[in-house]
Amino acid sequence: MANTDATANSGSGQAPRGRKVKILATVGPASRSPEMLEKLYRAGVDAFRVNMSHGDHATHAETIASIRALEARINRPITILADLQGPKLRVGIFKGDRAVIRHSGHFTLDRNPEPGDDTRVCLPHPELFGILQKGQRLLIDDGKLRLRVIRATPDEILCSAEVGGVISNRKGVNVPDAVVPVPALTDKDRRDLDFAVEQGVDWIALSFVQRPEDLAEARKLINGRTALMAKIEKPAAIGRLDEIIELSDGIMVARGDLGVELNPEEVPPLQKRIVAMARGQGKPVVVATQMLESMIETPTPTRAEVSDVANAVYDGADAVMLSAETASGAWPEEAVTIMNRIAAQVERDSGYQARVHFTATPLDPTTADALAGACSSIVATVPIAGIIVFTGSGSTARRVARERPGVPMLVLTPSERTARRVGLLWGAYAVMTKDIGSFEEMIAKGKRMALRHSFGTAGSKLIALAGVPFGTPGSTNLLHVVTLVGDELARYGEGTAEA
Repeated sequence: MANTDATANSGSGQAPRGRKVKILATVGPASRSPEMLEKLYRAGVDAFRVNMSHGDHATHAETIASIRALEARINRPITILADLQGPKLRVGIFKGDRAVIRHSGHFTLDRNPEPGDDTRVCLPHPELFGILQKGQRLLIDDGKLRLRVIRATPDEILCSAEVGGVISNRKGVNVPDAVVPVPALTDKDRRDLDFAVEQGVDWIALSFVQRPEDLAEARKLINGRTALMAKIEKPAAIGRLDEIIELSDGIMVARGDLGVELNPEEVPPLQKRIVAMARGQGKPVVVATQMLESMIETPTPTRAEVSDVANAVYDGADAVMLSAETASGAWPEEAVTIMNRIAAQVERDSGYQARVHFTATPLDPTTADALAGACSSIVATVPIAGIIVFTGSGSTARRVARERPGVPMLVLTPSERTARRVGLLWGAYAVMTKDIGSFEEMIAKGKRMALRHSFGTAGSKLIALAGVPFGTPGSTNLLHVVTLVGDELARYGEGTAEA
């Protein structure tokens, strides 16, 4: 994507979406063709997720190249998130590939590599034998089978089957009642992370985060080249959530594993808590997993799924995510269209602003935060069409977004990396433009870009936010209200290139 102030007119890809929450869609066999990627973007996708749990590097490289080609065609920054698989705990294999664990019977997990049967199977994770205690749970095959530890020794774990059933080779194991002493990054994850960073993705999502320390190795490997998102999917992470949020650049509420390891009724209030805590620290937060699950097979969602998406939007999440719905489902474009319609309808609700501000976001005692808060106050008092944010790193845009003002935010940045990264930020519409050098240039450029990108018409008022000296990171200290006038509309409203 060229670093230019001129933006070619190319249809629906240019104007702001008309909603502030973002849509993150997973790419897979149903959606990785260039034609379908463009259809999904046109239907409302703001960011694409590449799931490193499936596929090989060659396939992912082709997908990323297709997204970047789309980005070049429409001349709009598009966000790419690479989601690492993380460590997977699995049982061994069985004689005949399967067995039946008798309900209320005993079943043993041991270190014997021989194929298992109805009474035992190998658990090829020696680290678990030293941490499990009587009364703790083991959940197998996404919680379909539930075991309770009776006795744990260095060589075997004897369990009672609270919920029995059929078990087959290499089914996954969840350990909700203990911090599992395995690193969040496996050898595969390290290879995938290095590949994704070299491919220029904008976000890395780290799975299996249990403690703040799990972020350290990923940070070191990334070395400032991309943003790091912590996936909250383990109950162990909840006790140290504040620290995890502080050390990450963003948060994902990964409700799949949370729903396995917690009771179902515990997940909704926990989701609201995570969203509120991330918003309080000004970090983008994504709500993920099973949002429109029925649309994997059907062209319309259930009413409960519609309500689920709507609630995440009312909570003020920065983004909502589609998984299998777009990766492998039969109706990927329809799923995006429905999610876009739900989000837009919620944000048109007269009670939306009040609900989204149920979450308190106290300002830090800094000039930048004070000005971000002032933006929201002005928007609530004066008819404002939008907020123009000049930023190099994106930090000013994050501060403004934390306040959830009632108008969209035009993010003007000379940094391609920043323009792409804010694609997961609530209300942000990024445009790459040359840096500014004076107050007069700031006002002139802000007006030009606002008119060119449909952020106002003649008579519209906008807020401009920047830092002096211009081009100095972290110097946000200037707020100015500007008014668009008719002759500017005539001069700059046609989308012509700047000199």
